[in-house]
Amino acid sequence: MRLRKVFTALVGLGVLLPPLVVAVAALSGSDHRWPDILVQFTVPALVATVMAGLVLVLIRRFRWALGALVVAGLLTVAVWPQWWPQASRVDPDAARVRLYSANVYVENTDVARLRASIRAADPDIIVLIEVGAEMVPQLEEILRGYPHRTRWNSEPRDGGTESLSLIASRYPQTERRPYIDHVHAVGAVVDTPVGPLNVIGVHFTRPWPFQYQWGQINQATALSAYVPTLTGPVVVAGDFNSVVSGRIGRLIRQESGMRPATGWPGTWPAALPAPLTFTIDQVWTTPDLAIARRSLGRRNGSDHRPVVTDLTLAVRPARP
Repeated sequence: MRLRKVFTALVGLGVLLPPLVVAVAALSGSDHRWPDILVQFTVPALVATVMAGLVLVLIRRFRWALGALVVAGLLTVAVWPQWWPQASRVDPDAARVRLYSANVYVENTDVARLRASIRAADPDIIVLIEVGAEMVPQLEEILRGYPHRTRWNSEPRDGGTESLSLIASRYPQTERRPYIDHVHAVGAVVDTPVGPLNVIGVHFTRPWPFQYQWGQINQATALSAYVPTLTGPVVVAGDFNSVVSGRIGRLIRQESGMRPATGWPGTWPAALPAPLTFTIDQVWTTPDLAIARRSLGRRNGSDHRPVVTDLTLAVRPARP
């Protein structure tokens, strides 16, 4: 009986200790690289803990089930900035603009699927990153109906092949923005029904330990310094390779003043069910814009799910 209790305790610790470590790392607010890696796993850890808690209830291990409930509560607090971030209030009288943003994946060659995904979303503006060489000759077909375009050819990423980033729109693009230091980015000013809109597509490098630890920090700092130099509303969409509750999201929020769209459901890897995915494909806006709706688009052949966002003007605060 004693050995059985010891075995049960070891199993319980083995099940609950890893998600507890993730929760503590996320709630610590530490910018060190080790806790930041753990922060990326808050959503899968929460799902796993809830499932473990249900199993513990079924096998009548109620004390351990209570422990799972506590850990799940901590993880819910940690996940909150991803799923329910601070948001601007929607101006109900303002026009809306739909944005389709996607990491196409450099090895994706499914033109028909990408085209069908875009058509199903029916966006006004399209931001595509990591468009591979085999997809580029088919852009006229993919972007039919979006004659205004800005494109930028990136250097090979992480030992891979060269790819293309672009912004396409139904509305005229009155200005092409310059390259941002350290950042794989493309930018344009789009003349939309809500007024001139600064649109930026970005692709951050992979996090440490997959790349050097200062890579994402340098990119987030450069982007955050660039956004305040622009006049008018700004929307930044793309693959940040980090969740918004990690150190990169905190840095962007603090230094640029931008706000992220809700991060539920997740976007990568596309093959997994949404509760097990990471929201690394994001949309950020300056406070003068509001996000009326955020959803996932139809699968487009990539290992990332596309994000469809309805943008509008935010309600201006009343003057004292």
